[in-house]
Amino acid sequence: MKHALVLSTLYPNASNSRFGTFVARSMESLAARGDWRVSVINPIGLPPLGMAALSDRYRALRDLPERAEEGGITVYRPRFTVVPKLGARRNAAAIAKAALPIARDINAEAAVDLVDAQFFFPDGLAASELAQALGVPLTIKARGSDITYWGTFDFAREQMRVAASAASGLLAVSEALAEETVATLDTPRDKIKVHYTGLDRDRFRPLDHTQLRAQLGGILGFELLDDSPLLAGVGALVARKGHDISIEALALLKMEHPDARLLLVGQGEEEAILRRLAAELGVEDRVHLTGAVDHNLLPLILSSADMMVLPTSNEGLANAWVEALACGTPVVTCHVGGARELLKTEVAGRLVERNVGSVAQGIREVLAEPPDPQEVAALAQAFDWTTHADKLAEYYETLLA
Repeated sequence: MKHALVLSTLYPNASNSRFGTFVARSMESLAARGDWRVSVINPIGLPPLGMAALSDRYRALRDLPERAEEGGITVYRPRFTVVPKLGARRNAAAIAKAALPIARDINAEAAVDLVDAQFFFPDGLAASELAQALGVPLTIKARGSDITYWGTFDFAREQMRVAASAASGLLAVSEALAEETVATLDTPRDKIKVHYTGLDRDRFRPLDHTQLRAQLGGILGFELLDDSPLLAGVGALVARKGHDISIEALALLKMEHPDARLLLVGQGEEEAILRRLAAELGVEDRVHLTGAVDHNLLPLILSSADMMVLPTSNEGLANAWVEALACGTPVVTCHVGGARELLKTEVAGRLVERNVGSVAQGIREVLAEPPDPQEVAALAQAFDWTTHADKLAEYYETLLA
């Protein structure tokens, strides 16, 4: 059995079960094949003791076990010191220092065949040090904001360029992100392979039984009417996701659809801002912030919605897009990342400019001509975790040849 050592700063844990679930599902699917052993190093950044930032969230992270068996994978969680919002340029070095002793122990127990960094920044440069120390190939995956956001900072871009040059191969979650990686890091295009996300096809599918919204409303604690438009926005409550634009679009549609509701599924630093905006626009009774929800509830939310609205400013290929389509729910989003690779026809929804008027118009058009859920779901047929794992294993083999 070959052995992949995976470094990922984003990975679900007992403190946040939704934090990087797509990475966990990817690795679990690979391990389930039976021909690859997977060990995950999930570094946990904690502020220096005594800092005001040592909040309940950080205390929960501090209390995580340093080694755990999760989904058939051994996950190691070394701690490194991070200065929130200030220490980004040194995170890769701190991660490598914390992870290297563990990597050596893992390799001593069962020889590692390659190191896989699940994000370009800060994971990539740290993983390159692990791969060099173990004398094995390195692969790095570009997922979105690691390139589109961190690539705008000179120090981060230089770190990623160094890591890319050290890698035997690179992955990107969409064709669009592969091209952006080339432009940002001056990396040869033929060094990058596109590797789409996966999906639990048994879980994410159209649910069409009666009383779907009544069931969802009962779980979430508010009434959802069957004959009123329901919009869902799935994604962290951060500025780049554009939830504020969705709220403003809802207000703009008030005369046409006075009973329309917007569910915002996720958590993040913008929550208070979004609540205040909804109140200022007089739609606070029709905007519901659910916070983080159990992943099993997402298919019910998406199947209940008339569409998923995500006016994001940058993505690689958003899992939320794929999950919505698989549930038969069209998507209104912007011309970013791999959106064009998913939304090729109006059956899938609308690609719009990132402003309130355009988003509102996209919503109008989908409500006026709602597509058949089964036709929408068919657009996501190529996405499943088994196929995803098979292609990843095939790619790994090319690095070992």
